[in-house]
Amino acid sequence: MSDDLPVTLGFVCVQNAGRSQMATAFAERERDRRGLEDSVEIITGGTHPADSVHDEVVAVMQDHEIDLSDRVPREVSTTELEACDVVATMGCSTLELDAENVDVRDWALDDPHGQDLDTVREIRDDIEQRVKALFDEFYPDEP
Repeated sequence: MSDDLPVTLGFVCVQNAGRSQMATAFAERERDRRGLEDSVEIITGGTHPADSVHDEVVAVMQDHEIDLSDRVPREVSTTELEACDVVATMGCSTLELDAENVDVRDWALDDPHGQDLDTVREIRDDIEQRVKALFDEFYPDEP
């Protein structure tokens, strides 16, 4: 990616209440840790958003001192997603983008909703590693 243009990352699932919220939080943290606030834009949303982030997701993110309790799932538009460089779907999306310049990746993650906390932690840890790998791909020389 060019150093002149920001990279836009999108994290999408149906309800925007679990996996995509965790991915977004980890991406925000990674962006801040690497000092990329001016270089990375992050978008999240769902095709049919829930009313709130799932309780079990809020609970396991607290393990990493990340508070998702005040986040509100939102609908994401096709226009927003077509402006992304990469859109990661979480394995549940009905998303169909025709944009030629968007790299759509399906991470095929299990749904954390209704799962026990240990299972949700496994999903969380997988998401955290995928987000780090995504940043390493675009910014390999960053700390």
